[in-house]
Amino acid sequence: MRRPALLCAPCAAPAVGHLRCPARLCDVLRGSAAVTRCAAPAVPSPRSCQPNGANEEALRCEIEELKQKDLALDQEITQLLSEGYSVEELEKHISLLHEYNDIKDAGQMLLGKLAVIRGVTTKQLYPEYDLELSD
Repeated sequence: MRRPALLCAPCAAPAVGHLRCPARLCDVLRGSAAVTRCAAPAVPSPRSCQPNGANEEALRCEIEELKQKDLALDQEITQLLSEGYSVEELEKHISLLHEYNDIKDAGQMLLGKLAVIRGVTTKQLYPEYDLELSD
């Protein structure tokens, strides 16, 4: 019999058998009659052990760090744009890299099949086709 996929609201993990949620009443299906108890062992998270004031201060600190990272990324984007880089150019390079990798994979596959037919390693085929081992 298949169990329904219930999630623990505090940590979004499956409500049965996960380790992140303390063994409290989980608000799995809030508003419905079916509410389940998390079957995880009672292992409180580090944040739940701190007083509320410490939790709020830690969150404020984390928010400030994220704002600083956001600002730094904005500055880096501005610098790259001022140096002449563009999103379109980046997308073109990514597309070309994907194409190159697909072609290289096909070549490696052919070399592998040829090596099997000849009973040698692919490494032994590289000099025959003027390939570098770093290719």
